[in-house]
Amino acid sequence: MIFSKLSRYILALQFSSVAMMVSAEETLHYEASLTAGTGSGTFAPYYLSSIQHGRITQADNVQAEVAVTRKMDFSNRFSYGYGIDLVGGYASATTYEYYDESLDGWNNHRLRPSAAWIQQLYAEIKYRSLFLGAGLKEQRSGLLNQNLTSGDLVESGNARPMPQMRAGFLDFQDIPFTGGWLQIKGEGAFGYMTDNGWLKDHYNYFNAHIAFDQIYNYKCVYFRTKPSKPFSMIFGMQAAATFGGRTEWYYRGKIERVVKHNRSLRYFVKMIFPTQDGGDGFYSGNHLGSWDIRARYRLKNADEIYAYTSWLWDDGSGIGKLNGFDGLWGVEYKAARKGLINSAVFEYFDFTNQSGPIHFDPADNTGCNLPAHVSGADDYYNNATYNPYAYYGLSIGSPVMMAPLYNRDGVLSYIANAVRGFHVAAEGSINPVLDYRVKTGYRKGWGTAKRMLKRPMRLSAFMMEAEWHPKRLGGMSVRAAMEIDNGNMPEKAFGVMLGVRYSGLLKL
Repeated sequence: MIFSKLSRYILALQFSSVAMMVSAEETLHYEASLTAGTGSGTFAPYYLSSIQHGRITQADNVQAEVAVTRKMDFSNRFSYGYGIDLVGGYASATTYEYYDESLDGWNNHRLRPSAAWIQQLYAEIKYRSLFLGAGLKEQRSGLLNQNLTSGDLVESGNARPMPQMRAGFLDFQDIPFTGGWLQIKGEGAFGYMTDNGWLKDHYNYFNAHIAFDQIYNYKCVYFRTKPSKPFSMIFGMQAAATFGGRTEWYYRGKIERVVKHNRSLRYFVKMIFPTQDGGDGFYSGNHLGSWDIRARYRLKNADEIYAYTSWLWDDGSGIGKLNGFDGLWGVEYKAARKGLINSAVFEYFDFTNQSGPIHFDPADNTGCNLPAHVSGADDYYNNATYNPYAYYGLSIGSPVMMAPLYNRDGVLSYIANAVRGFHVAAEGSINPVLDYRVKTGYRKGWGTAKRMLKRPMRLSAFMMEAEWHPKRLGGMSVRAAMEIDNGNMPEKAFGVMLGVRYSGLLKL
């Protein structure tokens, strides 16, 4: 537990430093909200629940949230920030199946989200262009429009934040000797996955495997050409990994074997600079990431048009782009001034190649005289040793792949990651006090590269939302949303949601 102890010490040190640095006058931002929703299905409709940092998952819910934050001042050489965000309420339950060894048969139990939890609790400091933070803090895509996208492939903001330490550049910085024509941005993080209880409750204990006490690693490096020019590009890579902890393999309700994974300092270094060893196969830990490219053109009226792509990789073959057309492909329009359409996106996603369905390495088959090596069956977001790429059952990456939370048979994996579809979204202002947002899309999943479904899964979804900001009640907003889902990925559903939020500044 070296990492968890170290993170607690650093978090305590940061909060102590912040407490000593508070000036005579401290300006805090506070926000309180109350949200209620109901639906015809078991889960909340797709768009109403996705990319919400894990807040809403169930069809029926009433949720109150209170947050207080102190934002860093980027105009000062040195600054600090901190925040706390608390969530509580009621949500409907879902029935999950599990195998009961004592009865030698299947049983089921009803599970619901916790009545209360800490959504965010963090502290951070900056010096010049560098930052260091620790705690629970929501992360957003560094490349895509968070309000409209179908989801970043590596860190989308779809799952709850996990306790972690993160450091890097606050924004793009000029690379020396390039005259500002090339800039760089990067950051890295180590986190501890605290969802052991959720995993124990939702696993079926019959087949496959379950892992506990996993450690999370994230890193990214982006380059950008001169942004003041009409045409500019961002390109780079994101990479994530899970490692450490303990894995239990089950077969027909009985434990076959248990493996404790190394979590020494050497393995922390291996996550940053992956190297081969014999411990977990080819490389230590479970690695995945994306190659990202985003181009922007600024029109003469200051409106902007973007074209972007993210190529997901979940194996070495994917890093070498041997997985065909797989990835996220999109265009975005962004208006310079508020109007009927402020922003709009169209995205196409395809994850059906996965470097082919066959993987064969002679080194894995003792005594085999076949010399050929075939790299395939990438099985996006799944892994043969660690848990799938999810946290509290929700995808850390793109939500277009149906996450383990929705498997009511207790299977802890993505059962339809060979998926293809499109997504369209737009937002704007009908008048100065009334904003809107609409999202619609279609996706179809055939299963995985190794296990195809008997019948494909489909979902078409349409969501519209309006938010009213009354002038006479500054800081208050009222949000209403409605969604219709049709299909079985995971279900046909209708849902509505109503929320009231009030925010303001508090000076101490």
